[in-house]
This record gives sequence, structure tokens and C-alpha cells, in this order.
Amino acid sequence: MESALSFFVLLARHKNLSAVARALDITPPAATRKLKQLEEHLGVRLANRTTRSISLTSEGELFLAQATRILADIKAMEDSVSKHREQPRGLLRVNASLGFGRRRISALASRFALKFPDIELDLHVTDRPVDLVANNVDLAVRFGSLPDRRLVARRLLSNRRFLCASPRYLKKHGEPKSLADLAGHRCIIHNQNDEAHGIWRFTHRHHTEVIKVRGAMSSNDGDIALGWALEGHGIMIRSEWDLNKYVAARRLKIILPEFILEPADLFVYYPNRENLPARVRVFIDFLTEEFKPASGPAA
Repeated sequence: MESALSFFVLLARHKNLSAVARALDITPPAATRKLKQLEEHLGVRLANRTTRSISLTSEGELFLAQATRILADIKAMEDSVSKHREQPRGLLRVNASLGFGRRRISALASRFALKFPDIELDLHVTDRPVDLVANNVDLAVRFGSLPDRRLVARRLLSNRRFLCASPRYLKKHGEPKSLADLAGHRCIIHNQNDEAHGIWRFTHRHHTEVIKVRGAMSSNDGDIALGWALEGHGIMIRSEWDLNKYVAARRLKIILPEFILEPADLFVYYPNRENLPARVRVFIDFLTEEFKPASGPAA
């Protein structure tokens, strides 16, 4: 209907169907049909036609006044929405993985909130990924592969994973020299999502090797598993984003670094690429600025 209103306002301005046709880049017969269709839709005659000009009927004058007001309201609404899109404000719903959300994203959210006080930030942490569309979540910050191919992903951080153990454990049980040696060691298993229990996959010289390890202890919480490794309970897989500090402090040592594990890169996911609200765009930009490529831990 908006296009019909715009057409009639243009007709009232030019008072000539040929001029309106040129302005809309259509043929004069097409312009005539548009006027006829509008009149048939309303059930009244809006304009008197002559070979040279158009004059509005009383119904046409009334329709013109209403059309002008409605188009102005639509323009005001569009300007308001566009301004809202450009000004970062409103509710921003963010999902993050459980441990990383507590330790890192919560602190970043605090700093972000100080920088953008007009944004109301709701941070929800979960062990498993959530359906962003179904749960009305603006974006998610999570490690690993894209959980839903309908989403757009931006990589925030390259994040390799390594085998590691505490010096206390290695002194007592020895350091494995090959993947086969892992069969004789106590391993700490971090159960994530639907991964097979105790199955570790490695790439070495372009070949994939799959190892079934014996789990001395296991947990679905990465921080719990990390604590056990620090206390000397066994060998575990840990991402480099927080492994560096423990390696530097000599509380953990990387084992068999030549065997490559599937990375757990950090991504921000969001439902679509176009017309993102300003609150979403500025948070993505904020995260991108905060996360810089990390240097790998020293073996």
C-alpha cells in the first residue's frame, strides 16, 4: 500500500500521468493502470483526467491529505528505527560457555557495560550451545566448530590444544614418548557435549591416529579437570588460551607436542550478517579488539 500512496502523492504533485510515468520509469499506460487499480480498490474516483492534466476530486483531496500524513509517519518510524540501529542501546542477550563465560566473558561484559551504559547486557552461560534463534539470543561466544550452519561466525582467537601433565605426575609415572605410551598412563577426561568418552584423535605427519585412553578421573567441567591435573592426577588435554600461564609457572608441562589435536578456536556466532542492531555490532567489535592471536605455549 505504501507504493500506492507514494504514487498518488507524486501524481498530485505533477498533475500529469506522463510526468509520473517518467519519474517512476514506467510507461504511461502502466501509470494509468496504477491509478485505475487504486480507484477500484477504494471504490471512489480520485482524479478527473483530461488529455493534458489531472485534477483531484474531493475524495482525491481527502485521500491525498491522509496519504501525505501516513507517508510522513512511515518516514518518521523508519528514521526512528534507523537511529536506534545506529545508537547502541537496548537489551543485548549473550550466551557463553560455562567456565570461559565465568572467567573471561563476565569481566569483558563488565568493561563493555561501562563503555556502553545504554546497553542492557544479559549474559547467560551454559555447558552446551543453545539455539540462538529459538531462544532469542543475539550472539554466542564459544570454543569449537560452528554448532549451526545457519549462523554467521567470526573467529576471535586461534586456540590449539595440547596434552599436558604436572611435573609431579611425570616424576612419579614418567613422561610418555609416544601415543602408544598413553595406554599405560592415568588420563583425565573432560567430557564435552556428545564426544565419545576417552577417545582422543591426533594428526601426525598428515595421518590421523585415534587413541582410547584410560580415564583416572573425568568431569564435564573443564576447571575441575584442570584442577585435578594441577594436583598430579594424570594427563589431560587443555587449550592454549589458559595453558600458557601454567606452563610458564612450571605447574604443567606439554607432552608430545608434535601430535596435533583438533583446535578449539574461539568464535562469536550470530544469526545473520545484515542489519545487525548497533548493540550487537559494537559488542562484536569490542570482542574482536579484546582477543588478539595468542602465541603458543612453550613445550
